[in-house]
Amino acid sequence: MTRRGAARTTGTRRRFAPRPDTTTDTTTDTTTDTTTDAAADAATDTTVGAVGSAAGVAGRTARSARSTAGAGTAEPADPRAQARQICLRLLTVRARTRAELATALAKRGIDDDIAEEVLARFGAVGLIDDAAFAESYVHSGHTYRGLGRRALAQQLRRRGVDEETTGEALAAVDAESEEEMARTLVRRRLRSGGPITGRATGTDGPPDDDPAAGRAAAEARAAAIRKLVGMLARRGYPEGLAYRVVRDELRAAGEDTALLDELADTQLD
Repeated sequence: MTRRGAARTTGTRRRFAPRPDTTTDTTTDTTTDTTTDAAADAATDTTVGAVGSAAGVAGRTARSARSTAGAGTAEPADPRAQARQICLRLLTVRARTRAELATALAKRGIDDDIAEEVLARFGAVGLIDDAAFAESYVHSGHTYRGLGRRALAQQLRRRGVDEETTGEALAAVDAESEEEMARTLVRRRLRSGGPITGRATGTDGPPDDDPAAGRAAAEARAAAIRKLVGMLARRGYPEGLAYRVVRDELRAAGEDTALLDELADTQLD
């Protein structure tokens, strides 16, 4: 009787033992680390509990379910509704031209006839207006970015605005406005960069009896002038206007403009 009771007592301990905190560390560390890493990987795929192959299957199933659910809610089945949703999403970010939206619809596989129908409807209700887009782009590009007419025209063409609409928008920037903006840009650069003549030596100019210093100053002056002219050219200003404006502004600042006098006259001829 005592032996049977002992056996039952021992069996009870076997069912509830060993406790986690009494497991021998030297034989379980590797297994515990491996199990923990596998469980963490499974949790990343929204799978909890199983490890090994079971975790991998569960993770793939979860990802597949998410993809299926996303595909069902992201885009409507009706191609017209899908096209409208694509356009509205893009227009929420910023204004777009008709050509930009047409390109986006084509990339998403929308049929040309359906795309044309949706774009026509958007144009009829005022959601697409290339003329208004061009007018706004020219104003902001010239006023806040200092772009010249040539750069503005290139940007509008790149966005699919036709020549007639582009020309009408650019009419707001006449020759006088363009030149004044060019002068403003040069003055701003001169204020931030300091005098040109003394950049090579740190003085108002090199000594007359030092040819090497004179050549260094001339090279520095030419490099600074090229940067100013290049800055205007990159912003879309005509080359002749750029040379003339840089020469005039340097002369007004008391800089030596002998190098530019010939260049500007050549560009203006």
